[in-house]
Amino acid sequence: MTKKKKLLTMVLAALTACSMFAGCGGNETAKSDDMTIRAIFGTEPESLDPDKATGAPEATYLGEMFEGLTSLDENGQPVPAAAESWDISDDGLTYTFHLRANKWSNGDPVTAQDFEFAWKRLMSPELASEYAYMLFPIKGGEEYNTKGGSADDVGVKAIDDKTLEVHLARPTAYFLMLLAHQSAFPVNRKVVQEHPDDWAAEADTLVGNGPFKITSWDHNSKITVEKRDDYWDHDKVKAKKIEMPLIDNMSTAVSMFDNGDVDLVLDPPAADAERLKGEGKLQLDKNIGTFFFDTNNKLAPFDNPKVRKAFSLALDRQTLVDQVLHGLASPATGWIPTGFTNPETKKDFAEESGQLVQENVEEAKKLLAEAGYPDGKGMPPITLLYNTNENNKAICEAAQEMWKKNLGVDVELTNQEWKVYLQSRKSGTVQIARARWVGDYLDPMTFADYLLSNGTNNYGRYANPKYDEFVHQAQNSNDQGVRMKAMHEAEKICIDDMGLIPVFFYKTSVAMSPKLKGVIDPGNTVFDFKYAYIEK
Repeated sequence: MTKKKKLLTMVLAALTACSMFAGCGGNETAKSDDMTIRAIFGTEPESLDPDKATGAPEATYLGEMFEGLTSLDENGQPVPAAAESWDISDDGLTYTFHLRANKWSNGDPVTAQDFEFAWKRLMSPELASEYAYMLFPIKGGEEYNTKGGSADDVGVKAIDDKTLEVHLARPTAYFLMLLAHQSAFPVNRKVVQEHPDDWAAEADTLVGNGPFKITSWDHNSKITVEKRDDYWDHDKVKAKKIEMPLIDNMSTAVSMFDNGDVDLVLDPPAADAERLKGEGKLQLDKNIGTFFFDTNNKLAPFDNPKVRKAFSLALDRQTLVDQVLHGLASPATGWIPTGFTNPETKKDFAEESGQLVQENVEEAKKLLAEAGYPDGKGMPPITLLYNTNENNKAICEAAQEMWKKNLGVDVELTNQEWKVYLQSRKSGTVQIARARWVGDYLDPMTFADYLLSNGTNNYGRYANPKYDEFVHQAQNSNDQGVRMKAMHEAEKICIDDMGLIPVFFYKTSVAMSPKLKGVIDPGNTVFDFKYAYIEK
């Protein structure tokens, strides 16, 4: 088979010169032997096993300790990381990756066998990873995961210690982007085989291949990572240490920021936005994320599409954005947010879709009456779940008031800490929940495949065979025109069904010290501190 060489030799130092949050210039920095960066991304992680973690905070924690074959630059594009280069066959179905010489944080060499082991572990039915589908483009991956095939049939093979060969079931235009996701990180085969259940539970046993090594994990309090001198690109890592306090009360986090105790806080309370912006300490930038209310399509009353549509039509999204979020977001026009470019038209995918989500109180009342609940009468008790966070609380309270005023429906609010909230949503017993989905890579498919009938993150149990058909059409084509059209059609179907209720499109909102430079955020709120530093 003829192969065309895809030697991607990037000068990665260029990324740090003008990254999204870095600024430009030759400012003096502190020495790495005494530089500590302190940043708050959220609360106690659900897991620090790359094959099990699902949340955005977890992705950032893991990204400091692990590294995939590729990483994403500030534009969300894949660049060489654990792989220094790769070849792609002319038909786009075979990738051959050439690994760098690198070590695990325990001194073991990082090998192609570690990647093969990790990917097959991710897709194994026994592990039941929610992110197994990320690698379903690999030949035999989905069949293995659904018990229709074996691990030996999966198209990933270590040719030698530094060469990994991957065979895809279908051309996948965004495959290199996928490999920067935590689900495609390697794990140390020997360590995981020796301690399969608890290797990632404590700092003493967690082994990674990234620029930093975890040195302490005080559960529900703080994670600390330190620079690794045996990491392949250690000369460009400026920080000696990163401390990440684990906090779900963002008002407390902002107080720590104001006192100089931390350098960065992700998603500060909207009530503090204007002040922080005036002080030059609030960064707003692109984000491929949607806030939505995840309605359980299998539980009353949201098993009725007329109820789902009524709840959506009754929301005043502009008021939510203006008065509750103080302009830190934009009203959702559909499910797939702004930030994805259609390669065929060079236009924003969401802008092409137009105003799919509508607001009409009279129509909402009519639909609710048709569903058997005129003015909310006869409606069963409804509880809206959200994870503990000031912004989430304010948004849910505003929606609660709108549903009461516009529909006559009483909605009770309940909050849970992060790990419990995730387990509750997975259980299938929650009627409606506050939720956020941030794209894992810069292709609309990262939103389209979320709502597949068998999607492992599809906690609302939305299912429509026609939707699945269009998404599978997009997955099985390398023709960007065909792919984009199919995903547009799929989005229209899910909004017509109102399988979930989009509310607003995120902007990355970060309270950041003006002295913190070199932080890379590709737009998915997964922050990369490899090149970050504190300016003197």
